[in-house]
Amino acid sequence: MKSLDFAKGWATELALPLWSGAGFDTQRGLFHERLDFDRRPIALPATRLMVQARQIATFSRASLKGWYKGADESVVSCLANVERLYHRADGHPGWVFSIAPDGTPASRARDLYAHAFIIYALAWSHRLTGDPHAIRLADETLAEVDMVLAAPHGGHLDASPSTDPTRRQNPHMHLLEAVLALYETTGRARDFARAGALVSLALERFIDAESGALLEDFSPDWTPLQPRGKNRVEPGHQFEWYWLLGEYRRLGGSVPETVTDRLLMFAIDNGLDQETGLIVDAVTDSGSVMIPSFRSWPHAEGVKALVAATREGQPGASQMADHLMASLLSFAPDSMEGGWMDRIDTDGSPLVDHMPASTLYHMMGALFEADEAFGSKTAD
Repeated sequence: MKSLDFAKGWATELALPLWSGAGFDTQRGLFHERLDFDRRPIALPATRLMVQARQIATFSRASLKGWYKGADESVVSCLANVERLYHRADGHPGWVFSIAPDGTPASRARDLYAHAFIIYALAWSHRLTGDPHAIRLADETLAEVDMVLAAPHGGHLDASPSTDPTRRQNPHMHLLEAVLALYETTGRARDFARAGALVSLALERFIDAESGALLEDFSPDWTPLQPRGKNRVEPGHQFEWYWLLGEYRRLGGSVPETVTDRLLMFAIDNGLDQETGLIVDAVTDSGSVMIPSFRSWPHAEGVKALVAATREGQPGASQMADHLMASLLSFAPDSMEGGWMDRIDTDGSPLVDHMPASTLYHMMGALFEADEAFGSKTAD
């Protein structure tokens, strides 16, 4: 893979030092949510659990690979701070969504997406440190998810209290990612069974049998929110589910190849802008472009998907993985010194004026997967 060595240098020499340095608030012992384009922290009224969890997981993985020395102690201390500030911070089960600058809860909502990521962080932290408390806390969190976010018709509520009746695939996708990471950490059958239930929900409800597309939004009984042909599909999530279902298969589960092949082909056929080769933000389930702008993270998920497709012997997959890695790196020009433009317009101009910390999870995830598959080898 031609772009991998450059990407690893970018990660180890620029990105990881930036987000553990300027991107870390030493006074609070937490990660900053955003940096400006001059790599300075941006003060915000609230700090989300999701961002902390993503950074903890990412630095745990980087340390395990030997890509970032000295992360072990900072991961342990940050995770302890996060548990103290977010878990049952208002005296009720679950984790609060965000905290104010003084450490008190800013939003007391229980959010499925955020709970998924703290479970993911706990699984990776345990692999790094071996601390059994991380697994106990992950188990407690899963029990709280079942209690606080219980919902009819399968799956969970997006949040409690609920802000709208729409049910979304996205938090369930990340819950699957989290329980697969937990299963690979523990080897427990109950963790794999939970993953299997989420895979079944995706196959039965999220993926449209006619188009092969993974839909985003649903009514409370998992009926697609819009008429056929008008439902939102995010190509980045098509790639992400292809990779996740491949992970489930790798760990012993069964998913029809016809389903995963159609996910990948829909994303490639309908998600790639013909002029730029970049992945558009959203299309409809009929394949027409809905949101023509470009974000960095779908390219990271595309890399992961095409790396998985390469392992499965898909022709041309390694070359496309290399193309998407180069596209991903185009969002992180040298002038940003380890940062990125999160979203750009069709003319290449930035659509946001800051660098969100949460993007590191996506970018490093792509690098971790590519390195496992290709190492320092060059694509043909």
